[in-house]
Amino acid sequence: MSLLVIGSVAFDAIETPFGKTDKIIGGAATYISLAATYFTKQVNLVAVVGGDFPQTKIDILNEHGVNTSGLQIKKDEKSFFWSGKYHNDMNSRDTLVTELNVLGTFDPVIPETYQDCQYLMLGNLSPSVQSTVIGRLKNRPKLIVMDTMNFWMQIALDDLKKTLTLVDVLSINDEEARQLSGEYSLVKASRKILDMGPKFLIIKKGEHGALLFHGREVFFAPALPLEEVFDPTGAGDTFAGGFIGYLAGTNDISFDNMKRAVIYGSAMASFCVEKFGTERIVNLASHELDDRVQDFIDLVQFQISLA
Repeated sequence: MSLLVIGSVAFDAIETPFGKTDKIIGGAATYISLAATYFTKQVNLVAVVGGDFPQTKIDILNEHGVNTSGLQIKKDEKSFFWSGKYHNDMNSRDTLVTELNVLGTFDPVIPETYQDCQYLMLGNLSPSVQSTVIGRLKNRPKLIVMDTMNFWMQIALDDLKKTLTLVDVLSINDEEARQLSGEYSLVKASRKILDMGPKFLIIKKGEHGALLFHGREVFFAPALPLEEVFDPTGAGDTFAGGFIGYLAGTNDISFDNMKRAVIYGSAMASFCVEKFGTERIVNLASHELDDRVQDFIDLVQFQISLA
């Protein structure tokens, strides 16, 4: 089933305890789209870049099966750029540079060939842009998944709450869940957030896994213990791409299948952190993904007999 991805295609410059990069390809939509192609063959992208964005980087997306006919190129402007430095624990970072450039005036145009999408992934953008995308689709997709961040909770909370009423799944991290709900307990936080509109809530906990909530049902997926973590940038977006890509590929949005999608999303994210940027999630061999998912199964599989 066709998947429409909305978000940023950008440049990142990253420094971690393991090294640093110059400008490399990044952006939420980049990670989401690349991850999703491992599960579904109809990934359509809507984003914007400047004239400084190399065609060779767009070619990487195309070669991976991403349809970039919805990628706007503003030749006389610059692409979105973010630079950050991670602390030694890799769980916190300092933003060094944020240049919105073309993203500051991004007006998403949905090509006619994208209008039949059954699955919509709204990458981290302003809530007003996210709701605009939904309004510009002629038919409501079967499933709408949305990502957001604490920045929008601080400056556009009313718009965010309106957009939450339009989506099916919200994906945020634990800090953002607490900020949005005003609750420290993630169980209490989930109930408040689900009351805002989404039917499902994913709370990402980084190296501590992810939680999936639906009504009173809860599913927990662990994070895979890794020997080395080089770069957490994009891991959450890669998770989202694996999650919705799996759902689109199987065309099953039941809670049980969402559990499987969380595992596949977690597997994709575990690859992402092993190298800088998108390097590790480009051209994965199928057996690598199968083996990684089996690692997750082995991690949590056990037998117990209750007297």
